[in-house]
Amino acid sequence: MDLNLTNKRALVCGSTQGIGKAVALELASLGAAVVLVARDADKLKVVLDELPTSHYQKHEFIAVDFSDYNAVKTAIESYLTGGNLIDILINNTGGPKGGLIIDADITEFITTFNQHLICNHLLVQALVPGMKTLGGGSIVNIISTSVKQPLPGLGVSNTIRGAVASWSKSLANELGGFNIRVNNVLPGATNTIRLQGIAEAKSEKTGEQVADIFSDMAKESPMKRIAEAEEIAAAVAFLVSPAASYINGINVPVDGGRTKSL
Repeated sequence: MDLNLTNKRALVCGSTQGIGKAVALELASLGAAVVLVARDADKLKVVLDELPTSHYQKHEFIAVDFSDYNAVKTAIESYLTGGNLIDILINNTGGPKGGLIIDADITEFITTFNQHLICNHLLVQALVPGMKTLGGGSIVNIISTSVKQPLPGLGVSNTIRGAVASWSKSLANELGGFNIRVNNVLPGATNTIRLQGIAEAKSEKTGEQVADIFSDMAKESPMKRIAEAEEIAAAVAFLVSPAASYINGINVPVDGGRTKSL
């Protein structure tokens, strides 16, 4: 199986922690030159130093806050003016706070839509011309299993994740003829700072212990545990590799079998 990413350049969003960082490390280990993207320059520098360089690749970073989509547009356009082309785009942005959808303020939908779909779209618009020049590319959107089965207490997230999935499928249909593949990875409960935050917020509301909340999450999976970020990264790495050259327009749940629909 060909998983070699030597001479490929991958732009990985949200890559200073959690799933994004795990993806960056995995792609670098397979030979890709990685462009890290996140808002905190100091944290980006730390991760940059952790990336493998065994294939003699050069890694870089772009510091930009996805709460400002105009800044994202400016930052990526500035990066591309140097003649850089991107083979692989990993769209990955932290989700909004939890809560019932009926209680959500309209600004929560707008803010989350901008951070996820609009920023994703601006990156794709900027990078696809270069992918066409290269003869192809791969885009993976890290979303959520809520695309298939809405998650209780995550109303805004469920709504926006569904929009991103539909946007992604439309892109896959439009770009496949240019050998540009667009796929989604749908993580289940994963051991990240975000999941810790969700558990702590639930604990504050219910009085339940955080450890018990994590235990309940684990029990929801047939495998009786939550995922590690590296397990999500492995699925992403496969999808962007030559081994997945005919896989396009799909959702890949990585949830230990928790999602009840196919």
